[in-house]
Amino acid sequence: MSSYTQDINAIAGVCDAAGSSWSAINPESAARMRAQNRFKTGLEIAQYTADIMRRDMAEYDADSSQFTQSLGCWHGFIGQQKMISIKKHFGSTRKKYLYLSGWMVAALRSGFGPLPDQSMHEKTTVPELIAELYTFLRQADSRELNLLFRELDAAREAGDAVKEAGIKNKIDNHETHIVPIIADIDAGFGNAEATYLLAKQMIEAGACCLQVENQVSDEKQCGHQDGKVTVPHSDFLAKINACRYAFLELGIDNGIIVARTDSLGAGLTKQIAVTHEPGDLGDQYNSYLDCEEIHVEDMQNGDIVLNRDGHLLRPKRLESGLFQFREGTGEDRCVLDCITSLENGADMIWIETEKPHIGQIAGMVNRVREVIPNAKLVYNNSPSFNWTLNFRQQTYDAWVEEGKDVSAYDRNNLMSIDYDDSELGREADEHIQTFQTDAARDAGIFHHLITLPTYHTAALSTDTLSKEYFGELGMLGYVLHVQREEIRNGIACVKHQIMSGSNIGDDHKEYFAGDAALKAGGKANTMNQFG
Repeated sequence: MSSYTQDINAIAGVCDAAGSSWSAINPESAARMRAQNRFKTGLEIAQYTADIMRRDMAEYDADSSQFTQSLGCWHGFIGQQKMISIKKHFGSTRKKYLYLSGWMVAALRSGFGPLPDQSMHEKTTVPELIAELYTFLRQADSRELNLLFRELDAAREAGDAVKEAGIKNKIDNHETHIVPIIADIDAGFGNAEATYLLAKQMIEAGACCLQVENQVSDEKQCGHQDGKVTVPHSDFLAKINACRYAFLELGIDNGIIVARTDSLGAGLTKQIAVTHEPGDLGDQYNSYLDCEEIHVEDMQNGDIVLNRDGHLLRPKRLESGLFQFREGTGEDRCVLDCITSLENGADMIWIETEKPHIGQIAGMVNRVREVIPNAKLVYNNSPSFNWTLNFRQQTYDAWVEEGKDVSAYDRNNLMSIDYDDSELGREADEHIQTFQTDAARDAGIFHHLITLPTYHTAALSTDTLSKEYFGELGMLGYVLHVQREEIRNGIACVKHQIMSGSNIGDDHKEYFAGDAALKAGGKANTMNQFG
């Protein structure tokens, strides 16, 4: 007996026990509604997705080809359409996640209007978006199951028992659109207590994975902007602990924490770390400061001076009050950050780099793995990188090293369209195409994400539509490149009323009112024009 049939029978028993006053309740209708509402709370989602992510992490440890991927989504509808598309094209959502980017929350969801990625958006916006994403994903489940229920009714009406059994099997084995969300908590917002409170809200909304970075929260900058300021490890570890306590309090014992380091591009710190003895963590952090050796008589009013091995060192202090790190120490600081985070409660690391270079990433990850052999990296395949230019430059430099003739190419002008179909351009594109697989194998990258791709796709598609609809093509501009493409490619959203839940509502009306139900899906519904 199928689980669907078992649910029907169980609800029938409840209705029978309630007596004749429940005679209007159809047990199968209730069973359908129950199937369409598999996840009742955000915490159920958080636990379900944490289990998925832990399984995926173990599978990657055994086989690096089993990496995972996501795209940043700034609205529930965008996340929903992404997962519907993935199921349509690949048949499964396995290894496919969602990423919630603080950048896109700031730029697209703040009540203040568009903001830069500097943690100025409202703290509640992030958990609200997590909840919104899962609301839309649950609706995608409901819609897909609703279509199966209608197919089941049609098979029964046709007396096709074999087809009916096949559809019941699909219902029993329906794969949900609910997938893990890696949620950006930025630098934690404020102190560790504030980070804990925000983390709780995010987990309660459904997040199984929180990404926190080692920048100063009130000076936070986008990872690809200048002016980044890091905090000593003790401050950062307090926020990692805050996230772990939030997970444990809410019963998500296997929640995932990603510790991000921005040290590669961060040349500044707001404070000197506390140190108690040579070589401790605070001393290691301070050892990277840009200092000059002085004597007591050289000290000036207000100077802060470090004592190291009997030598007086004055850290370079800017007018802003910030202290400067020595140039060239970024990679060493990143490695120390990663090891320290993994040794103190983080599950994975994130190294924000200035370019997508597998050798550079692998160089740091391999050093981390000397201490933490199963260290795994979450990596930002950032739209802030000029991928074309970076990989053409890398290919050019590799050719020079190999002694290959590069006289046909100008390294200072490699973005030229003239190189699009050149041997160098094609080889660079091949490296871009295999970047995820290569980096997962060679640089320990478990999860590849693009932070804000749907920000750019929305802008690009809107630009195309605006140019054509308001230009010479007129209405054909919409029909040719939007609606006709939707129809030809089987994009479910072409039936937008059904996508928004019209059929689900109609079926509910029939459950509630029977033949008296006033339904939208009759002969006059223009959605019928789309088959």
